[in-house]
Amino acid sequence: MRIGMPLAYSGGFTETADRLTDYERAGLDVVLLPEAYSFDSVSQLGYLAARTSTLEIASNILNIYSRTPALLAMTAAGLDYISDGRFTLGIGASGPQVVEGFHGVPYTSPLARTREVVEICRKVWRREPVEHTGTFFHLPLDRDHGGSGIGKPLKLINEPVRERIPMTLAALGPRNVALAAELFEGWEPIFFYPEAARTAFGDALDAGLALRDPSLGALRIAVDTQVAVVEDEAEMAEATGYVRRQLALYMGGMGARGKNFYNDLARRYGFDEAAATVQDLYLSGHRAEAAAAVPDALVHGVSLIGPIGRIRERVAAFALAGVTQLNARPLAATHAQRVRDIGLLKEAAT
Repeated sequence: MRIGMPLAYSGGFTETADRLTDYERAGLDVVLLPEAYSFDSVSQLGYLAARTSTLEIASNILNIYSRTPALLAMTAAGLDYISDGRFTLGIGASGPQVVEGFHGVPYTSPLARTREVVEICRKVWRREPVEHTGTFFHLPLDRDHGGSGIGKPLKLINEPVRERIPMTLAALGPRNVALAAELFEGWEPIFFYPEAARTAFGDALDAGLALRDPSLGALRIAVDTQVAVVEDEAEMAEATGYVRRQLALYMGGMGARGKNFYNDLARRYGFDEAAATVQDLYLSGHRAEAAAAVPDALVHGVSLIGPIGRIRERVAAFALAGVTQLNARPLAATHAQRVRDIGLLKEAAT
């Protein structure tokens, strides 16, 4: 199993980048850069490509609304070039709060738009003239769709390092998960609970895999988690408290009532009553109480916290559920401890 590590998108980036060689030596396979409404991740990924030699780099995620498909393809080809073929393009739909609130773009039809983005990206990387007639994108843009009529079907000037750069889709909803299994090299869920994964995602994965092109290879499943190898009860409580607060934030505050993907996921895992309670408390301003209401089983199920023996057990549970990559955020207080924990996790996953 591969080990990835997300970097924070707010603060501390340069210091962490300076120390990435320590994580490389510890066995880290890939580093991931999120992008919300923060500094863009592309410039930082370019910086990381120049500072590393073996680490793979990945966007985690670029949303499909604020960049055109051709720009996403150009960006991926450029990052793959400067990293000597070490880049993975992670994309996702994000949500209306960011897409409409920050970018001012209508959040419409994410599945159909994603399908067109994939088709156009792969056409660009094959250096084919970019022609596309879809619901959202018309290339070249003709007069009937608001263009001047003088656009030409162009192809990428440069020769990409690879004609198919790996793509990962961040997805939680059943139709998005099915799309990931059908069209993408990889699928990335957040808050992956191995014991209930089949219940939450099984039908969607089966539907997508039934339509999958064999040339894509086996679906890679890269899940986000947190790691802290600890035995001290106080340290364990601190680490699980962090996970508990994160779950409460997402289940309770990431989206409106009735329009919260993460709350829906907790319900699909079987935590209906707790999901409702957490959201009610969080939206009422009682954040500490909301965190306390997150079920222990979910907190410990989605994370890797505890003695090394427990970490090995949880890694085995993730592997049994089909996970091929753990994108683990180390929670330890010092750099040395964080590097140690990534190394121990790599050993447990080998």
